[in-house]
Amino acid sequence: MSERKIILLTGAFSGIGRATAEKLAARGHKVYGTSRDPKGKTVPAGVVALALDVRDETSIAPAVARIIEDEGRIDVLVNNAGYILTGGIEETTPEEASAQFETNFFGLHRVTRAVLPHMRRRAGGRIVNVSSLVGHAPIPFAAFYSASKFALEGYSESLAHELAPFGIDVAMVEPGFVRTPLAEHALAAANPLPAYAPWRTAVEGRIEAQIAKAIEPGEVAAVIARLIEARAPALRNFVGGDARLVRRLRRLVPAKLFFRIWRRQFGLDKANAGASVNAPVPAADSPAGN
Repeated sequence: MSERKIILLTGAFSGIGRATAEKLAARGHKVYGTSRDPKGKTVPAGVVALALDVRDETSIAPAVARIIEDEGRIDVLVNNAGYILTGGIEETTPEEASAQFETNFFGLHRVTRAVLPHMRRRAGGRIVNVSSLVGHAPIPFAAFYSASKFALEGYSESLAHELAPFGIDVAMVEPGFVRTPLAEHALAAANPLPAYAPWRTAVEGRIEAQIAKAIEPGEVAAVIARLIEARAPALRNFVGGDARLVRRLRRLVPAKLFFRIWRRQFGLDKANAGASVNAPVPAADSPAGN
């Protein structure tokens, strides 16, 4: 068992966030878990619930101040809050796309900025950002979710360089498909176009099939716990067989071939238009989504 840490975890009461809160609390860490509205939510044992909306700096500052007042420090920040926006690029308004980034990217940035002064003063700390394999291999009809994770990848690497002189570590977890409510709670673009319907339906069917056989959130939580307790965590940490395999394919396979494989995986071959969207996808070729 490692030294007890004081941890701020956003998006703590469902999916990966909840599994992480439970895992960390069970390992003896003090976890402050956040949600926009924690009232009425079942809070895991050993977790302190705080209201925090990553889109609103006026809600972030009081939450951070509460932890500093109670504990005197924040050892670890786990940026997990986020959602998926689905729909074709042409179907998505700039306002919808902006809202996706306000939560998934700029929200994470707001919380990170609020915590960093306290970590710098103590010359130590750790930030774990929950990314996704889609930050390396984007999925169709979720372009802005994928783009937010691509942005997070670049942000995290730059952050790691900037914080190294202060003794603050940065790590990412990059799962493939995970069996969580994230897809069920996805927001769809409000103005779908009939021209995209067959392709969108094919992609949705393939994603549902993959989620049904995906890893459990606890597997991601276990990796997050390991990163928090490690002496020197790696920057990038892929979770799940699909994530590791697709990452290797992306690096080793020629770009045109990977593009064809990826389209086939999501039922986007021209010959498959209107075909069954429930066709099985080989586990060895499964894509990612978190």
